[in-house]
Amino acid sequence: MHPYKAGSKSGIVVRAFLDDAVTCEVVDVSKPDGPRYPLKRLTDDGFFEGILPKRKNVFKYRLRIERYNGEIRQFYDPYSFLPSLSDNDVYLFNEGNEHQAHNKMGAQLRELDGVAGVSFAVWAPSAKRVSLVGDFNHWDGRYHPMRSLGASGIWEVFVPGLAAGAKYKFEIGTQHEYPLLKTDPYGTRFESPPGNASIVCKVDGYEWNDAEWIKTRESTDWANAPISIYEMHVGSWKRVIEDASRPLSYRELAGELVAYLKDMQYTHVEFMPLSEHPFDGSWGYQVTGFFAPTYRFGSPEDFMYLVDTLHQNGIGVIMDWVPAHFPTDSFALGEFDGTALYEHADPRQGFHQDWGTYIFNYGRNEVCTFLIASALAWCERYHIDGLRVDAVASMLYLDYSREEGQWIPNQYGGRENLEAINFLRRTNDLVHKYYPGTLMIAEESTAFPGVTKPTSEGGLGFDMKWNMGWMHDTLEYFQKDPIYRKYEHHQLSFGMLYQYSENFTQVFSHDEIVHGKNSMMMKMPGEPMSNKARQLRLLYAFMWMWPGKKTLFMGCDFGQSAEWAHAGSLDWHLLQYMDHEGVQKVVRDLNRIYREIPGLAAGDNRPDGFEWINASDADNSVLTFLRNGSEKTDTLAVVGNYTPVQREGFRVGVPYPGYWKEILNTDAKDYGGLGFGNDGGVVADEVEWDGRPYSIKLELPPVSMSVFRFQGEA
Repeated sequence: MHPYKAGSKSGIVVRAFLDDAVTCEVVDVSKPDGPRYPLKRLTDDGFFEGILPKRKNVFKYRLRIERYNGEIRQFYDPYSFLPSLSDNDVYLFNEGNEHQAHNKMGAQLRELDGVAGVSFAVWAPSAKRVSLVGDFNHWDGRYHPMRSLGASGIWEVFVPGLAAGAKYKFEIGTQHEYPLLKTDPYGTRFESPPGNASIVCKVDGYEWNDAEWIKTRESTDWANAPISIYEMHVGSWKRVIEDASRPLSYRELAGELVAYLKDMQYTHVEFMPLSEHPFDGSWGYQVTGFFAPTYRFGSPEDFMYLVDTLHQNGIGVIMDWVPAHFPTDSFALGEFDGTALYEHADPRQGFHQDWGTYIFNYGRNEVCTFLIASALAWCERYHIDGLRVDAVASMLYLDYSREEGQWIPNQYGGRENLEAINFLRRTNDLVHKYYPGTLMIAEESTAFPGVTKPTSEGGLGFDMKWNMGWMHDTLEYFQKDPIYRKYEHHQLSFGMLYQYSENFTQVFSHDEIVHGKNSMMMKMPGEPMSNKARQLRLLYAFMWMWPGKKTLFMGCDFGQSAEWAHAGSLDWHLLQYMDHEGVQKVVRDLNRIYREIPGLAAGDNRPDGFEWINASDADNSVLTFLRNGSEKTDTLAVVGNYTPVQREGFRVGVPYPGYWKEILNTDAKDYGGLGFGNDGGVVADEVEWDGRPYSIKLELPPVSMSVFRFQGEA
């Protein structure tokens, strides 16, 4: 409806497209029993028009139709409503400073002028037209053409009467004349392939019961708190064998996962990407729905229930988040409006050769708005406690995995992706601003400086960084036959040279146990399995006693023999064997020690939390160091014997006289070991050793770690 004037004549003109209507009339909402204004059907396919010469001003109205089956319907016209986005909303969106884009773009359940419905908004600046299509209009683009909001590139329409559950897509008319059918970039729920339609979803109706956890999270100094993360892939954690071997749902997972994490003493769980993705084999890392939990395990509300249950049991939730790239699926973000919109047009900047995916154009304000909104939405809607940002190295460098001539330098001629760096800094700052206590974790494998420094000091602003260097050196060392380890002793100690350059988490992730790399258990040298288990128990003890937070992939904590397979289940039956149960028991006890000893975690990022005792005993392949806690009685002496040689009467220097209690011995029979050890503890002698005034005389079991806690002077 809009005013018209033709010569001396004026009035109101109303037009509507209704292919299932025989007749159509306009009803004045303020006078429901008043006159009706008939519209004339001008075309066979349902285009109606009518002129109201006696009405000079637009008014609130409904359309009343009679359908071919005789049914009478009366409803509001979508085009009788003003845009749901304000001029300021549009301005901030284009400027890149709209931090609530996830609550304004896409499909939003709302009321306009007292009428319930759904507003739709999509950014497609190069489109000639955009139509909303769905199961409510026969997927016909003639029903709901969207209005262009000028130079902003945003198209918008409000559909009264539409409710949650409606399926929809955007039909985009391109400059090339052919239309594209695209899912909603801001969609909050999607149907399964091959349909892939977006689904209108209410995401603010869940009643949360985690206020106590959120309050604790906000007040916790996580840099000085224990963080032990269980990384997992939901689809392959456990399967329901009797039901076609399907994975557990979000709600089923809530009970079983909470019980396992609490028993194992983990502080957090990290989910590999649960954002919507079409291809199972991508493990979730090729995302098409940046705001939607995947349909595979239940509804968005089911996922909220899972997070809520974890929080009520004191367990934090970290999500893998993938702002580095996106897949080329034709229904998703790629060439969204017929042009390179979210990606760079030049493949030297916009196409990732290794993964066959598009790279985001971080130089576009609207793209950064989209990605920042994704990060904030997971925190707001799903109470996520941290985001592990995937493939940060590929974002930081323009020449990542490229040869000379395959990349374009930045404006200063350098290789750094300045726009991506700025985007990461902004994202980290905004997440920390709006959701205090939320962890931002970087998977970053280069020596880029200041990844975990605050942005105010020129850093990227992450809270933690995966310690990939430590992981590679340690695995390389442990995979060697022990007879050669004395020549590689430096690989165990080298990490201390850069340990405090960043806030690290030690990590053995899913990437280390796929594609022919072998499982953690099978990486260990020697036969039989008991020898491998002995090596793995030592490796995990070294990891937990080394400064830094901890991250371990599922199945690794009980020494799964096979590589991880995303389409199967972990081999839980292996826990009937002592070699595997013993590894699990060690990890459980390591988590307990890490969480219970005051100040141990506080030393993860402080040089005064660590002291070498002897880092150079390569001939014996023995490495010894101290972990300092809050008090003297929290001091740990960590003694690792990395060869299958039992060493008797081995002296280790310590700083204090008195009794040192043996709180961990990875060779204990309870772990499947041989049972050699030190009878629960030793008393320090006044014998100078390793540059220390006192020393303890130990029995070192083969391939084992012993940890002693100072109990006080006798």
